[in-house]
Amino acid sequence: MRLTTKGRFAVTAMIDLALRQNNGPVTLAAISQRQQISLSYLEQLFGKLRRHDLVESTRGPGGGYSLGRKAADITVADIIVSVDEPIDATHCGGKENCLGETGRCMTHELWASLNQRMVEFLDSVTLQKLVDEQLAKGVEIENKPAIRRAISSAPVVKPIRVNAPNSVFALGNAFAKT
Repeated sequence: MRLTTKGRFAVTAMIDLALRQNNGPVTLAAISQRQQISLSYLEQLFGKLRRHDLVESTRGPGGGYSLGRKAADITVADIIVSVDEPIDATHCGGKENCLGETGRCMTHELWASLNQRMVEFLDSVTLQKLVDEQLAKGVEIENKPAIRRAISSAPVVKPIRVNAPNSVFALGNAFAKT
């Protein structure tokens, strides 16, 4: 069994999201910058995570992603399976035809047993546990809410248009006409 970057990046991004979602939706650009993961790759992963209801998206200014369920209800196995990462150490993909037409290889039961243990382990680790571990290590989280660029609390002040002469000469001409 090999865990590819797809599974590792998905778990890493979900930890980052869970750590910061209390300040509102988290943008993929921010996760990309902090975790050094390609933005386009994150977009693909989060599309799959969203289809499996692990994350929710918010559109518009101040938008981004938040968890679709509580972190305690999401397991590492949920994340890995949702991004189409196979958890399988067998050569045959669990089909029991390791040697083609002749059947299973001599180590099939060993690898199938390993698969079962890996799934059990990954299913026992919650996203909340991983978040708690990061907090215990002292990971710093920005406590400021996300900047909402398009929305301002200050009223828009329009300049007053003054219809008056803009020079001494124009003022003199204005008096000469009256």
